[in-house]
Amino acid sequence: MTERNWDDPLDFKEEGIELDYKLAGVDIDAGNYFVEKIKPHVKSTYRPEVMGGFGGFSGMMRIPSTYENPILVSGTDGVGTKGKLATLFGRDYDIGIDLVAMCVNDVITCGAEPLYFLDYISCPKVDDNKRITELVAGIADGCRQSGCALLGGETAEHPQDLAVPNEYDIAGFCTGVVEESEIVDGKLINPGDKIIGIESNGVHANGFSLIRYLTFRHQIKVSDHPELLNPTRIYASLVSDLKKEFPILGMAHITGGGLPENLPRCLPRTGLDINVDYSSWKRPDIFKVIQDKGNVKEEEMRRVFNLGIGYCLIVPPEVEVDTLLAIDGHGYKSWTIGEVVLQ
Repeated sequence: MTERNWDDPLDFKEEGIELDYKLAGVDIDAGNYFVEKIKPHVKSTYRPEVMGGFGGFSGMMRIPSTYENPILVSGTDGVGTKGKLATLFGRDYDIGIDLVAMCVNDVITCGAEPLYFLDYISCPKVDDNKRITELVAGIADGCRQSGCALLGGETAEHPQDLAVPNEYDIAGFCTGVVEESEIVDGKLINPGDKIIGIESNGVHANGFSLIRYLTFRHQIKVSDHPELLNPTRIYASLVSDLKKEFPILGMAHITGGGLPENLPRCLPRTGLDINVDYSSWKRPDIFKVIQDKGNVKEEEMRRVFNLGIGYCLIVPPEVEVDTLLAIDGHGYKSWTIGEVVLQ
């Protein structure tokens, strides 16, 4: 059949064309083959509580029996503009980890244990698309790092809507569980409590609209700074261990809005504020590159980027030093970056 634009008039009977789904852009057999390819990755994430097999209409999972009064906690997110750059530079595996991290790191802020993850992938085609398989492999890796099962997902072909080869859009959803008596909700935070910042793995997944604009203006080359696409660090295992040792009063995942907008979200009430000393840790060099190349004001940098702090804990002053030492023992850098103050 002669190649036509999608919106060209076409009389199928007159042309002797029998329309099927593959001709319309969706190959069912290729989709089934893709499902078989990702099956080992998905099954590698299963926890003992997962019920049923792979490929059902829905996923089932028992709540772990160790919980007496379990509270379910859910979060959903995407990777924003970072996904565009990741597809251009073949960082599909890493962006899969990013997707899990953005959801899991939100869910654990109230003390929850991640249980399961669901993904949504929209792409032009899945046939022979090794990049989508790599993406799912990265999602599975993120789930294993988080201790949660990749319980299900949807991979949708949109041949008419996503015309750029290898481009895709993704979203994730995570559910965790926390014992009701152990919810971290900030109610016990008081003036003088210390803010501990834990190192990020670079930019993580926020601020990429600004970074992408710099690439359009030829001020930054991603090929010169591959660390821009480092996957977001997942803090689930670290936080789980710290909770067992120390009284953690509040937690914050430092995403869009940076420290100024995310730290106040874990405060319990009006009358309290956050005082951050931005000189208390060394910023990764990539943030200086971004600031210099874009002539970005310091205030804007603080509102857009994590500046090297990916996750924060609020703890009583008497456990500040021991908490820092424990974090170091897990292989992470951390600093006391501020404290809670009266407004």
